[in-house]
Amino acid sequence: MTTTVPECILRAHERARGGHEGVHTQTHEAYGHGLYAAQYEELVTGLAGLPGAEPVRLQARTVVVVAGHVVFPIRYAKKDVPVTAARLRRASGLRADLIRRHGPEPRQFTLDLGIELPEDDEPHMDLLRLSPDTKLVIVAYACALASGVVRLEWGSAELRREDRALLWHYHEPLPLPRV
Repeated sequence: MTTTVPECILRAHERARGGHEGVHTQTHEAYGHGLYAAQYEELVTGLAGLPGAEPVRLQARTVVVVAGHVVFPIRYAKKDVPVTAARLRRASGLRADLIRRHGPEPRQFTLDLGIELPEDDEPHMDLLRLSPDTKLVIVAYACALASGVVRLEWGSAELRREDRALLWHYHEPLPLPRV
């Protein structure tokens, strides 16, 4: 998987770049939307042949569960910054729920002031398609139209609600193939 995942992310970038070039727009909308869709499709195609790989549909996208681990891509930056700087755009929604429900147990404990706080909303309904004991592997990458994929890592992280930061329990770089 350490060679397959980088190849999948690079193919997704190439597809998105081709889409951008095909529509000849001044903005990068075609690239961004294309990359978002292609990252899932390429990972499904690349990982589907692994023993025990199971596709699962989550919010109109298909992801792959391999050996009890759901492989989920997140483009965290458009420039070469460390994965430890990764933040989600929102602290709610499918990605946030996926990280909270299937990521590692939080190391950051919430301060108990003895105040009744509102309960968290129910997790996203699509997450019921995953077994409760499924673990999350985040494929985090920095990528842009002009520079391509400049950083790629995978690992496990918790989500800090107040600033949407990913707090990595473990991460390691994945080698990018020479182009």
